Amino acid sequence: MAKHDPASATRGATTVSRRRVFYIPGYDPFHPRRYCELYRKEAAAQAAISGYSLQLSPKPGGGAYGWNVEAEIGGARVGAQVEVLVWSDIVKNSMETGMLDTYRQLFRTAWIYIGSGALWRLMRLRKGPVIAALYPVVFLLVQLVLALGLFWAGWVLGGLALPGLLGAALGAGLGAVAAAAALHWFRRIDNKVFAYYLMHDYAYSAQLNGANPPELEARMAEFGEVIAATLTEEVEEVLVVGHSSGVHLAISVLSDLLRAGRVPAQGPALSFLSLGQVVPMVSFLPAAQRLRADLAYLSASKALTWVDVTAPGDGCAFALCDPVAVSGVAPAGKRWPLVFSASFTQTLSPGRWKQLRWRFFRLHFQYLCAFDRPGDYDYFQITAGPVTLGARYKGRAASRSRIETPVNKFTSVSAP
Repeated sequence: MAKHDPASATRGATTVSRRRVFYIPGYDPFHPRRYCELYRKEAAAQAAISGYSLQLSPKPGGGAYGWNVEAEIGGARVGAQVEVLVWSDIVKNSMETGMLDTYRQLFRTAWIYIGSGALWRLMRLRKGPVIAALYPVVFLLVQLVLALGLFWAGWVLGGLALPGLLGAALGAGLGAVAAAAALHWFRRIDNKVFAYYLMHDYAYSAQLNGANPPELEARMAEFGEVIAATLTEEVEEVLVVGHSSGVHLAISVLSDLLRAGRVPAQGPALSFLSLGQVVPMVSFLPAAQRLRADLAYLSASKALTWVDVTAPGDGCAFALCDPVAVSGVAPAGKRWPLVFSASFTQTLSPGRWKQLRWRFFRLHFQYLCAFDRPGDYDYFQITAGPVTLGARYKGRAASRSRIETPVNKFTSVSAP
């Protein structure tokens, strides 16, 4: 494999005084102000730990939701504008299904992953995200079994209370009410157990066997227009950050821009930071030709820097799995991504790690948060610091424990 050389992808200066940042979230139904508040809180914590200053202010009206950051780091002053590229409305619409439809999704999604063989190959990479994928299936089935148990108990009690058909009808009615109440109660507490949420997440990606739904393709094209416009601005770096399932959206958006010749040769440095990626959950599906083609294309590009950060402590991500290589589409001239670990067990103190260790969903967002024993990964210095992503990690070695073995059965690609 070709040696990583982030500096070779930096087309402008390696120092930054002005930066545009575009954050593409994962499958998240919440308003983007959630990310602004997270950034505000965690940036203040990291600044206090690391000895620099950051100030947030509202972004001027118009365009995508975002905020401005004024930072002083290492004696350099930097201004950054962060914008969230929103697809939460699409997520919300996909989650507006009844319980019956959710169970239909469950069986269909399980069949797609099991029938295609993708599930067994994903387990050869990391068991954590596969367990996360199986969790909603198991939990929803347990809910269904309990509801059926309540129905049966009501039916039996009705038969004991009254003889004949009257008792059976009464029991069936009582059982149906109890079963429905139980299922509705489980759904009301899903903000604590996340079974429905995760089921909708995996079902959305799998509904077309890995191909993007039309409404998502349309939104990705809009994202591309926004990013393309900033590549002609007077800034030193345009940084695209993808988190979780937002990573594979970013891969395709950036690939589209590069193929269309919309990345100026003399423009700002174009950088891509992928965090907590779950790319194999999609790229291992039969109809994900578009994503696999984009993975191969982006990995060979000299026009950007691509750094991929995960951590084995994040059970929801395919930690240290090179998304291009494991998908079986690594080209001969592969350059990206530079894969390394955020090393939660080292960059979080023992006390902090103990607090977070079993909070799986919180750990999946740790990349966007403060570390009390920071290493060379610092989200706030990357997004608001004085050097480009390529310059920051120039000469940085990839993690030796990264996984590059191609295990994907489906490796066909098709240009979009």
